[in-house]
Amino acid sequence: MKHKLLFKMIFSYLAFAVLGFILISTFTAHYNQNYLEQHYASALRRESSQIADSFSSSYYTSELTLEEFQKQIAAVSSYLDSDIYIVNTSGKVMVNSMKYVRPSEAETIPDFNILDFSGSNYSIGTFYDHYAEDILTVYSPVTKNYKVTCYVMVCLPLSHVSNEQYDLLNGFYLSLIFLLLLALIILLTFYFTMYRPLQTILKAATSYADGNFETPLELSRHDEIGTLADTMHFMAVELNALENDQHKFVSNVSHDFRSPLTSIKGYAQAMADGTIPAELQGKYLDVIIFEAERLEKLTQSLLELNKYGSKGIYLDLSVFDLNELIKRTILMFEGRCKEKMLSFNLILTGDQLYVKADSAKIDQVMHNLVDNAFKFSHSNSVITIETTLRNEKVFVSVKDQGIGIPKESISRIWERFYKSDASRGKDKKGTGLGLAIVKEIIHAHHENINVISTEGVGTEFIFTLPYADKD
Repeated sequence: MKHKLLFKMIFSYLAFAVLGFILISTFTAHYNQNYLEQHYASALRRESSQIADSFSSSYYTSELTLEEFQKQIAAVSSYLDSDIYIVNTSGKVMVNSMKYVRPSEAETIPDFNILDFSGSNYSIGTFYDHYAEDILTVYSPVTKNYKVTCYVMVCLPLSHVSNEQYDLLNGFYLSLIFLLLLALIILLTFYFTMYRPLQTILKAATSYADGNFETPLELSRHDEIGTLADTMHFMAVELNALENDQHKFVSNVSHDFRSPLTSIKGYAQAMADGTIPAELQGKYLDVIIFEAERLEKLTQSLLELNKYGSKGIYLDLSVFDLNELIKRTILMFEGRCKEKMLSFNLILTGDQLYVKADSAKIDQVMHNLVDNAFKFSHSNSVITIETTLRNEKVFVSVKDQGIGIPKESISRIWERFYKSDASRGKDKKGTGLGLAIVKEIIHAHHENINVISTEGVGTEFIFTLPYADKD
C-alpha cells in the first residue's frame, strides 16, 4: 500500500526546513547586513558631523591644538570602536585618532579623492589599502568661511557589523529550530490523530471492497473521523447482512421454483411413459395445473415486488372511501370464511372515511393482510378490522386470533420469501412475498406499518394513511 499522504507530509516538513534555512541564510542575511550597515553609517555620520563642527569651532579659533584635539577624538574613537581621521583636501592626514603625529611627519594618502566616498551614505573598502579588511567609512566636511578645508573620516571595521549580523542570524536560526520542533510536534500529532486512523479506515475499506465484511472497524473517537469509521462499520454490517439476505433470497427462489417444477416434470413424464394409468391422469393433471398456477403467482409477485423496490415508483393517488374499500375486500372472503367458520368484526370510523392514496395498491394491501389473517386464524375465531382517525392520519388495524408469530421471527417477516417455522405447515400456497409487498406499498406512500403479535394468541397489523377531507 502506497503511503502517499505520509510521504507528502514528510516532504512538506523537510521542504519547510530547507526553504526556511535558505531564506534565513540568503534573504534575511542580506537584509540584516544592509540594515546594519545603514544603521552604523547613520550613527557614525552623526558623530562625524559633531566632530567636524567641534574641529571647525576649536582648531580654527586656536582654542585647541592638534595634539589636544587628537586626545579628544581618541576618546570618541574608543567609544565608537572606530578609527577617526581628519584629512585635508589634498589627502594629508592632519589628525589620527590612533596616535598623535606632528604636522611635519603627517602622511599623505595617495590618490585621495573625496568623490570616492560620496556615492552613497557610506563606502565600503580598504581605505586606500590602509586596512587588510573591508572598512565602513563615512565622512563629514569641515568648513571655514563657507569653504571646505578638510574632512572628518570615520572608519569602522566591517567585521563589527558582520559579527552583529551573525548574532542576529543565530537568533533567527534558533527561532527556525523552535518552529521546526513545533512543526514536528504538529506533524506527529497529525500522524497519530489523522493519518493512522485514516490508514485503519483505508485498510478496512479495501477489505470491504474485496468482499470481506467481517473486518472490524472501531475507533473510540467522537469527531468526524470517528463518525466516518462508525458509518463505514455500519455500512459493512448492512452489506454483510444484505449479502447473506441475497444468498438466502437466491436459495429461497431456487427452492420455491424447484419444488413445483419437479412435480410438474415428474407427473408429466409419468403420464407420458404410461406409469400413471389413464384413469388417474385427471387427478395428476389437477396437481400440475395447481403447481403451474403457483409458479405463475410466484413470478407475478416477484415482478411486482421488484417494481415496488425500484426508485420513483408511480402512485395513482386519488381520494376514496377507505371504509367502502374494506367492505369490498371482506366480500371476497365470505365463501372461504364459511368453510373455516370465521367471522369479521368491522369497527369503522364514520359511515365514510376518506384517504388520499393509490386505491388499487391499498386494495392489494388489505387483501394480503386479510388473506394472511385468514390463513393463520383458528377455526371459529374472529378477524377484527378497525379504522381510527388521529392527527390527520387514518390508522388501519387487521387483527386475528391465530397462531401468532414467534418473537425471533417478528423482525424478519418483511423479508422476501421468509416463512417462520410455525407457519410453514399451514401456508402451503404462500410465496413468502405478501408482507414484503405490503411493506413496499405502504412505504411508497411515505407511511408506516407495524406488527404486534403474541404466539398462540394472535397477530395485529397496523398501518397509516393520510386523511383527506372530501369537501
